[in-house]
Amino acid sequence: MSFKQFGGKITPQLLEQYEKSPNWNKGKFQNLQDTTMDISLRDYPKLIRQQLKGRSERIPKSPIPILPFQKENFLAESDQMKFVWYGHSVMLMRLDGKTILVDPMLGPDSSPIGPIRTERFSEGSLDLIDDFPEIDLVVMTHDHYDHLDLSSILKLKGKVKKFFVALGVKRHLVRWGIDEKLITELDWWGSQELDGIQVTFTPSRHFSGRGLRDRAQSLWGGWVFQGQKETIWVSGDGGYGPHFKEIGDKFGGFDFGFMECGQYNELWRQIHMFPDESVMAASDAGVKLAMPIHWAGFTLAPHHWTEPVEGFIEKASELELDYIIPQIGELQSLASPSSSEWWKKY
Repeated sequence: MSFKQFGGKITPQLLEQYEKSPNWNKGKFQNLQDTTMDISLRDYPKLIRQQLKGRSERIPKSPIPILPFQKENFLAESDQMKFVWYGHSVMLMRLDGKTILVDPMLGPDSSPIGPIRTERFSEGSLDLIDDFPEIDLVVMTHDHYDHLDLSSILKLKGKVKKFFVALGVKRHLVRWGIDEKLITELDWWGSQELDGIQVTFTPSRHFSGRGLRDRAQSLWGGWVFQGQKETIWVSGDGGYGPHFKEIGDKFGGFDFGFMECGQYNELWRQIHMFPDESVMAASDAGVKLAMPIHWAGFTLAPHHWTEPVEGFIEKASELELDYIIPQIGELQSLASPSSSEWWKKY
C-alpha cells in the first residue's frame, strides 16, 4: 500500500481558502439539505447479512470486454457530441472538437487498502490511456477512490492540457506531480470556458474524503458542458433532492444526461440514488436522453450487478424518458444513439 494514494494534506493556507466558500460551515463542506452519511451500530448486523447473501450475483460471470477504441471515428469532425463509456463513471467525450475525460478512474482496483480488493469488472482498462488522444480537459466530480485514481493520473501526466476539479481536489493532483498551473478548482455554480464550451460545476448530495481525517474537506458535484448546439450534464454521485430541478431550470434542460445509478442501499440512500430516483432526477432536470452510469465497474454495494440498469429501464419506460445503454468501450454519437441488452451475456 502506498500512502501517496491518500492524496495531499490540508495546509492552513488551503483551509483559509476553503473557509471562504459559502458551502463551508463548521469545519467542512456541507450539502444543500440535511443529509445522513453515517451508519449506526444497530445497522451493522443488517449490512453484514446483506453482504453475506447473494455474493456471486454482485459480479459478472466473466470479465466484461472493452470494445476497441475507434480513435479515428472519435476524432472525426462532427457537430454532435460523441463519447465512449468505460464502465462505472468514466467517460471520454468529444464535444465541439475538444476531447474531455470525466472521472478518470481506469485502475484495476477501487480499494485504497492493499489486502482488501474491489476489482474492476473489465481487464486491461489502465492500458487504454496509451491509445487516448491528447486530452483538452479532465474533470473530476469528487475525490473518492472509485472516481479519482492515482495510477490513472500518473499515466495521464503529460497528456492533459487542463484539469477542472471540485474545490479541494487540487491538492491531491499536486501531490501526485500535476503542474498546479494546469488545475482550476471550482465551487458550486462556478464556471470556466474551454474554447467556447462553458463548463459549470453543479451541486450534488454526497460527501468526499480519501483518508480517516479528510471527510468533506473537498467538494463534490456534477458538471455541465454547454457547447455550440448541445448541453451535456454529468449528475455526479449523490442522493435524490430538489437540487436536480434547480439545475435543470438554471440551464433550460439538457440534451444528454449521464445519471448516477448504482452502488445504493437503504442504509445510505441519501448519498446514492436508487434506479427509480436516477430516472426521476433526469426528468426533474429536463434531460432529453439519459444514460445510467456508476454501474458495471465495481461492486460497492450488496445488490445484483445488473439491478441498476434494469431498474433504470423499468422506471424510464414508465416515465417515457428516452435512454441508451451502450457497451463498455462502444463509440456513441448523439447523431445516432444506439442501445442493446449486452449485460445479459454476463
